[in-house]
Amino acid sequence: MSSNTFYLLLIPIINILLLSLNILLGPNKNYGEKGSSFECGFHSFLGQNRQQFNISFFLFGLLFLIFDLEIVLIFPFTLSSNHNGSYGLSVLFIFLIILTVPFIILIIDNIAVLVELQLYNELILYFLDENTNLLSLLF
Repeated sequence: MSSNTFYLLLIPIINILLLSLNILLGPNKNYGEKGSSFECGFHSFLGQNRQQFNISFFLFGLLFLIFDLEIVLIFPFTLSSNHNGSYGLSVLFIFLIILTVPFIILIIDNIAVLVELQLYNELILYFLDENTNLLSLLF
């Protein structure tokens, strides 16, 4: 039996064993609050939380996730740029266009202006600071 086959068999067995141990030995307390939605920072006051939440945080989270994914998918191209040739470069440009056109549409439609200017500036400064730290580590 090869080592790959051994790992393909061993990992699911360990996962099933650990999950079954958790189910058998872990605490299991059923109560009403366990099934309700969790809101961080304050307690629910007997159903008085009927205000809608602003989705701007999720919008910035999705934008960050999309561009983080873009960086992860572009990184292998930079490592193998000598072997890709013009075909790999054209695929990279098509990929970049597919991801930047929706971002430009977001900016034009002012969808990204859902938050107050102060929060928006703080998020931009945070992401720029994080990216400069990443760039200083890479170079």
